[in-house]
Amino acid sequence: MRILHTADWHLGKNLEGRSRMEEQQQFLDDFVRLVEEKAVDLVVVAGDVYDSSNPPAQAEKMFYDTLKRISGDGERITLVIAGNHDNPQRLVAAGPLAMEHGIIMAGLPKTVIPTGQYGKHSVLDSGEGFIELEINQERAVILLVPYPSEKRLNEVLYKDMDSDEERLISYGDRIRSLMDTLKVHFRADTINMIVTHLFAMGSVESGSERGIQLGGSYIIDGSCFPVEAQYIALGHVHKPQVVPGTGRRAYYSGAPLHYHKNEANAGKKKCYILDIKAGQPLVMEEVEFKIYKPIEKWPCKSISEAIDKCEENKDKSSWVYIEIETEDYIKDEEMKQMRALKEDIIEIYPIYKSNTSEEDELAKISEKSFVELFKDFFVQQKGTKADEEFVDLLMNVMDGEEPEDETPKA
Repeated sequence: MRILHTADWHLGKNLEGRSRMEEQQQFLDDFVRLVEEKAVDLVVVAGDVYDSSNPPAQAEKMFYDTLKRISGDGERITLVIAGNHDNPQRLVAAGPLAMEHGIIMAGLPKTVIPTGQYGKHSVLDSGEGFIELEINQERAVILLVPYPSEKRLNEVLYKDMDSDEERLISYGDRIRSLMDTLKVHFRADTINMIVTHLFAMGSVESGSERGIQLGGSYIIDGSCFPVEAQYIALGHVHKPQVVPGTGRRAYYSGAPLHYHKNEANAGKKKCYILDIKAGQPLVMEEVEFKIYKPIEKWPCKSISEAIDKCEENKDKSSWVYIEIETEDYIKDEEMKQMRALKEDIIEIYPIYKSNTSEEDELAKISEKSFVELFKDFFVQQKGTKADEEFVDLLMNVMDGEEPEDETPKA
């Protein structure tokens, strides 16, 4: 059976207010072609289809259109679970209509998937948190554990617990117990897999994930996964990687796009394609995705260097954060010049050089008035001077005065 593992599409996500829909549609188009070219039997999406529990209509349309195209009139199965960003009920709402297209959706741990025909394939057996699939005369038992939050596991983690270590043990033990309960469905004559969305200890985050662990309480150890599983398809962490301590059986496929400035100039995005047979070692292929519009950081030694770099790269499609070393604030005209040359500059911020000691700086600060300190702070944050009317308004508020009403009286 040929299986493709992906996750964390985050459809509808933006970059500091800038839409990523165009890039996401490019990815989805290429993804459908990849599935067809590689003759994939089963596509697994391990959570966080959307970036929010209330995704924009365009994001939902993109997702359902993609599922239909992947299906190929029921030629292949697509299996989707909910992540911590997804609304479980909303994600699976189209489940009954999706059966004829070979689409299986699980929103909550211990979801029971209806048995029957899914496109041209079958769910032969199912129960709380597992399914047995038949695809092209091959059978696979898959444990389904959508994002297992405290509430969804019906456990109060913090009751009578004082330390993070106790909370970690409790949550880890709860997941281990769930896996031990579900693994009894694995058999020697089936392909045995787990699909889940959680944070495993030792994994390296990219910076664009929304935290699901609270003080360490939602982190599990890789040993929670049963050794009987041939492959564990994970979602949540956006950097592709293997989970330490799992014998190279548990993988995060990562997100298909760079979603945060901390991922600027980062490595490739990818998915995993697996050829698996019952009772045999799997064969894995890593397939890299295109970077449609990279996120870049430009460290510049001066304002003139930043302007020159904007000129040199004005035709390049990229999201840009510009860092400029300077002894003075960046003028409005200079910022406008950079933005006119280079589209999609997300932020321009100064890195102030100083030749004075920390003691001298503190002495200078102590000599300045509140207004002067605020103006300095504004320049440091915005790279330009604060408007005098804004400063006056701030001071009126600080002094407890009502702003003057310039509206003519009747």
